[in-house]
Amino acid sequence: MDVSEAIKQRWSVRSYRTDPVSDEDLQLILEAARLSPSARNKQHRRFVVMEPDDALVQACNGQAWIGKAPVAIAGIVDPSVTAWAVADLSIAFDHMVLQATELGLGTCWIGAFDEKKVKALLGVPEKRDVVAI
Repeated sequence: MDVSEAIKQRWSVRSYRTDPVSDEDLQLILEAARLSPSARNKQHRRFVVMEPDDALVQACNGQAWIGKAPVAIAGIVDPSVTAWAVADLSIAFDHMVLQATELGLGTCWIGAFDEKKVKALLGVPEKRDVVAI
């Protein structure tokens, strides 16, 4: 699948298969994020990979479908590094979403969550921002 086809195929999935994402596929997805550009090549983004659970569902405003996904990835930035931190993380997430689409995996970008709850759940320092899951 080329990029144009991945763009056409990608949509926000809220119903997932129960089979796990393979380690190989997860590594390809994370590599896509690593290769994404960032302001002055700071590469300041961090990603937390997790199996969704009830605590994450609650932190995501009770969106129960999140708990049925085989994996979730939280994107974290230090906004003091660059004014472009959110844009850089967004580019990385888009790269991951397109890579997952090429692999035949459905994704949904989550922006509706209680950041304080997510930080507590993942042990994210106060001065860092959770941008998306």
